[in-house]
Amino acid sequence: MAQYIAQKLRLTSAVLGTVTRKDLAAAFRRVNPETSFDLGRADKWLQGRAQPRQLSVYDDWAKVLRLEQPGAWIAECDLASFTAAISARHGIDRNELERRASAQLEASSSHDDRGLGIALAGTYACYSRALSPYYRGQLIRGDLSIEAGPGAHGLSAIYREALPTGQLALGGPVMPAKRGLYMYLREAGGDAQFFLCLFPQSQPGSVLGGYMCGTTIIGPEPQPSITRILVFRLRDPLPGAEARGGYLLPEQSITEDLASLGMAIEHPEAVERRLTEFLFGDGGADQIPPAEFRAILDVFDRDWLSHAG
Repeated sequence: MAQYIAQKLRLTSAVLGTVTRKDLAAAFRRVNPETSFDLGRADKWLQGRAQPRQLSVYDDWAKVLRLEQPGAWIAECDLASFTAAISARHGIDRNELERRASAQLEASSSHDDRGLGIALAGTYACYSRALSPYYRGQLIRGDLSIEAGPGAHGLSAIYREALPTGQLALGGPVMPAKRGLYMYLREAGGDAQFFLCLFPQSQPGSVLGGYMCGTTIIGPEPQPSITRILVFRLRDPLPGAEARGGYLLPEQSITEDLASLGMAIEHPEAVERRLTEFLFGDGGADQIPPAEFRAILDVFDRDWLSHAG
């Protein structure tokens, strides 16, 4: 049974002097151009979320390290034995090897963070269902800009909507994670807040999608709300793009609006149906009517007060 795969791969990377997963995969391809070691699988193996199932991967691994032991031994041996074997084979002190592995892990994480920042940074056009009761059933377009900065991930975002009451701008951190991409955005000088929970970013990152949660901005009273949202990456920032946001008219289409932003779309009618299905597939925006909550509040407030003191 395979064990300690993630730790063994990091020690292997330290011996080889590789920094990225791409470099490590290249080392396997050098000993076997048809190797089953690839970037997608390596990411899960290094995170400890999976392990190689093909014995050929371990056989290639033994060749990469120039070990006398077979590939099956690499899979099944304990971590101490593995460390001792590769230390002896490559003439590296065990403590030094472990120090290098730790440094390689930090360097790899830093490299991945910078790469993720570059991949996400840019300007986006956003479409979601209107939360305002005065525009129910319509779509609203917003603009999102993501910038990369220093620090872990170091990503920040600004989301804007051009409302009839004026420009709404919210900013905050972008937090990539294994299971999703999250943004917590707050209005500077105001109390509006939105939380975006999106599918994890994938390459080439042309579109993001998921949920946006917040309260209504335009309406007689605030309502906790959630809506699906699609976020399209633009190739080039457009001058004055922030002023183009706002509610789309019922006859306006997303594909036409994207075309006005310089995005050429083949088969726009079919694409429009798919976008509409995504945004409205579960009905309208999910909102809590204040009266329904007040009815519950009234019951429990009375009970609470009856037992107070």
